[in-house]
Amino acid sequence: MYSGKFLPEGDLIGTVQNTSYLLNSDGLRKAMVDGAVLEAVVSVCDAQKNLILDLGGITGIIPKSEAAIGTASGPVRDIAIIGRVGKPTCFMVDSVGPDESGRVIAKCSRRRAQAAAQAEMMLLEPGEVIPARVTHLESFGAFVDIGCGVVSLIGIEHISVSRISHPADRFSTGDRIFVCVSSVDHALGRVVLTHRELLGTWEENVALFSVGETVPGVVRGLEAYGAFVELTPNLSGLAELREGLHDGERVSVFIKSILPDRMKIKLIIIDTLDDVFLPPRKPDYLIQTGKISHWRYSPEVCFDKRIETVFLS
Repeated sequence: MYSGKFLPEGDLIGTVQNTSYLLNSDGLRKAMVDGAVLEAVVSVCDAQKNLILDLGGITGIIPKSEAAIGTASGPVRDIAIIGRVGKPTCFMVDSVGPDESGRVIAKCSRRRAQAAAQAEMMLLEPGEVIPARVTHLESFGAFVDIGCGVVSLIGIEHISVSRISHPADRFSTGDRIFVCVSSVDHALGRVVLTHRELLGTWEENVALFSVGETVPGVVRGLEAYGAFVELTPNLSGLAELREGLHDGERVSVFIKSILPDRMKIKLIIIDTLDDVFLPPRKPDYLIQTGKISHWRYSPEVCFDKRIETVFLS
């Protein structure tokens, strides 16, 4: 079960607990005894690829071999270490004491914090909802930090019910989001994630709209029989094609009809819109905590199409 002890990197910066440990050398020693996970921004990556931290006036050092799981064995490339400069980075304190010149330094390990986080992630159960932070985007999905820099993947097909051409249509790097555990691969030490179940069912989303309204939307697919227009990240309707329309275009649409028994919304495109005046809509989470056992997107009265997820422990 998720404990909340190991948060995505960036979530601890500025918290009372984190700040209290970073007040002085005594606080760092207490963190070492407590086995606490701390965070600080990396100020420098030196020529030996050691990460340097400013810990309230005391220099913290994360040796290259302790910069991440896999650094010592080779899978983690130098660019991943260099890329920590200027970013919040988690760590555990290994020792606090004077160096050869008598200056007090703290030797730290990000690898140890990640190993502890990964061990807990292996105890997660399908259906559990946890926080995450988007680290980078690829055409096939979004990579997210689920705790202490431990990265997992949301496949593009699991990001939302409404179709998207690229995860960048939904997320930006650095976004703090929520995700749901789909499965845990203990052999590979990986957590597989899904996201769409947190954005509501068809009925929950369609309740935001009424027949006769004109609302903004985004074109999310062009077919010979019409254009799919996204109204929310988990809800799309179908409009007749319009000349010059392209995927990703912002439009205003008139809601002609809502048909729960067919899980369809019929739309009429009114006009194209300028992105400057309509910023991208971020996901609205209907679920942010707890555990889901079964999620059915389709309305009960719709028998032709069934979209659901069953989380098997």
